[in-house]
Amino acid sequence: MRRMVIEQDIRPMSEFRSGVASFIKQVHDTKRPLVITQHGRGVGVLLDVGEFEVMQEKIELLEDIQTSISQLEAGDGISHKNAKQEVLQRLGR
Repeated sequence: MRRMVIEQDIRPMSEFRSGVASFIKQVHDTKRPLVITQHGRGVGVLLDVGEFEVMQEKIELLEDIQTSISQLEAGDGISHKNAKQEVLQRLGR
């Protein structure tokens, strides 16, 4: 996801309501999120679908890494040598 351009990517709800299609096009074209404000406070974020999917994949990967770290800290890990042997056995080598 590209970095936000503050002056272009934060819009009040009233402006968003009157130009929804143009803001959806902006998000699609720039791949940057659009922050929607109401009474000067952020109330929502509009994202391109592809960018949202990439973000979800990254979150899942980070959760998997955190689970792995927790398992290793709890002593549930195995050595590199044993892991390699298990993988090779499963591959039939």
